Amino acid sequence: MAQTKNLESKLDEILCEVLRPARYAGGEYNSVVKDWDKTDLHFTFCFPDLYEIGMSHLGIKILYDILNHREDIWAERAFMVAQDMEDLMKEKGIPLYSLESKMPLKAHDVIGFTLQYELSYSSILSMLSLAEIPLLSAERDNTFPLVCAGGPCAFNPEPLADFIDFFMIGEGEDVILLVSDIILEGKKQGWTKAQILAKLSELQGVYVPSLVEVEYHPDGTVKSISKTVEKTVVTDLSNAVFPTKLVVPFTEAVHDRITLEVMRGCMRGCRFCQAGYIYRPKREKDADKLSELAKLSFCSTGYEEISLSSLSTSDYLQLKELKAKLNSFTKENMINLALPSLRIDNFHEEALESLSEVRKSSLTFAPEAGTQRMRDIINKNISEETILNTMQFAYENGWSTVKLYFMIGLPFETDEDVLGICELVKKIEDIYYSVPKEKRGKRFGITVSVSTFVPKPHTPFQWAPQDSFDTILRKQNLLKENLRSKHIRLNWHDAETSVLEGAFSRGDRKLGQVLLEAHKLGCKLDGWNEYFSFEKWQKAFRNAGVDMTFYNERERSLDEVLPWEIVSCGVTKEFFKRELAAAKEVLTTPNCRDKCAGCGANRYQCNSVCHNRI
Repeated sequence: MAQTKNLESKLDEILCEVLRPARYAGGEYNSVVKDWDKTDLHFTFCFPDLYEIGMSHLGIKILYDILNHREDIWAERAFMVAQDMEDLMKEKGIPLYSLESKMPLKAHDVIGFTLQYELSYSSILSMLSLAEIPLLSAERDNTFPLVCAGGPCAFNPEPLADFIDFFMIGEGEDVILLVSDIILEGKKQGWTKAQILAKLSELQGVYVPSLVEVEYHPDGTVKSISKTVEKTVVTDLSNAVFPTKLVVPFTEAVHDRITLEVMRGCMRGCRFCQAGYIYRPKREKDADKLSELAKLSFCSTGYEEISLSSLSTSDYLQLKELKAKLNSFTKENMINLALPSLRIDNFHEEALESLSEVRKSSLTFAPEAGTQRMRDIINKNISEETILNTMQFAYENGWSTVKLYFMIGLPFETDEDVLGICELVKKIEDIYYSVPKEKRGKRFGITVSVSTFVPKPHTPFQWAPQDSFDTILRKQNLLKENLRSKHIRLNWHDAETSVLEGAFSRGDRKLGQVLLEAHKLGCKLDGWNEYFSFEKWQKAFRNAGVDMTFYNERERSLDEVLPWEIVSCGVTKEFFKRELAAAKEVLTTPNCRDKCAGCGANRYQCNSVCHNRI
């Protein structure tokens, strides 16, 4: 371990010189420390963003806990570093290292990246470079770690195919152990990297890009794909491993709280929402189990907030029972119970009460669109009457601040639909003043956050064109000009990041060269305004000879072979075509609890209660 001591000595010299040194120090409460020489497999989870973002991610916490329950495996963590730390690391010759052992990443057996958003891809290359690991998979021999990746963006793995040895597609709780066992066997038997990857490719949910051939037409579209990989699914969510001994950061994370996953998947079928399709079928976790996990997590961390997490928490059938089970515990310990992801159409008194157990905060809802026509096109299945009645109820019960999320650039959108956002928000503002003063809360305010729609793979809108840069700016200006009030705050996403996200969201292997060029130009941490440079990305596309608009502005033919068809999310292409046709006709599809729409996800036979019959 002389290598570790040498690295720690150098770290002692520089940590006092950087902003937020706790990002890089390790040693947090509940972090797992083992003997390097007494563990057979060293697996480091890498989050391609800063520490406070990565430490809020539930998926890493689950897999970290699963692997560290094995005595022969040591799972560790590593994160992207800020510029001040990167400069000092290069100056002192410190390679990127894991927080627990302080060993360089290149000394580990496996490093696994979490793909949560497309703008993190450049940071993956930066982390490999800082770790002194060759960027291209083809240039890494047996002396380097295997590099893998998973997460929602892995459902279109192709933009990263040149850099990642293998992807884990779907939910990783079960497959992570199967993967680890194969790599352990490979180490024991002296297998080559190629032999290990060949064995891994036999597992459901594992995609090895080097073993799959993709052919292209002269026009740049995909001609054929030699193999399709089926996602993995946790069939019994209630009994799946879930961590209660969470690593507690020394510095504040974005989500500094206990997160309880109450269910996985969604029954709603919003046509823009990738997560709602790739995580099908909907599965719920038992309320008794959740209550037990909450209490154990509090005892091991001392967090003062518990957040119930899912894609649509108010659709959780045992919400009232869970609240009752946690009621005395949260009151006694002064714990705030937060319910994000509430649906505006089933927001009820029980949910409102649970939000006010300890303190009142702002309510958050996502109408998504301002007109009924647009909400029907995206299958949001809520009426304006429901929205306004819910806001009336909230204001009458003392809430005075609300956050509303909308999108612009949706398929088949008109300027009237954009202006409909302004009209709806103004009606919500008027409702507040219609409530008697003695009932409504003070400090009234509405925050309107407007994002730009990015078409995603494995959704009914995967064929749709994305708005051009100029069109996005024009629609944003429409909102700025027509939504002016001292009580209304308008936020919007940068058009530059939206068009870049759109290109990588539906990209193919040719974007690997763009990523290499962007890395040479210094692109990294593109989700942060102080790092992002659209000019550098435009130059990277030019240098690589790749047209960005081919990926984000082009409407795809329904017969086109799509790059992400290399992955099966469990929902059929024919279902997506039917949903796109319904959107064009402004027709809605009932949610899965009311009527099965035949999406194909019923192939996964789940043991836990599904309720949506899909």
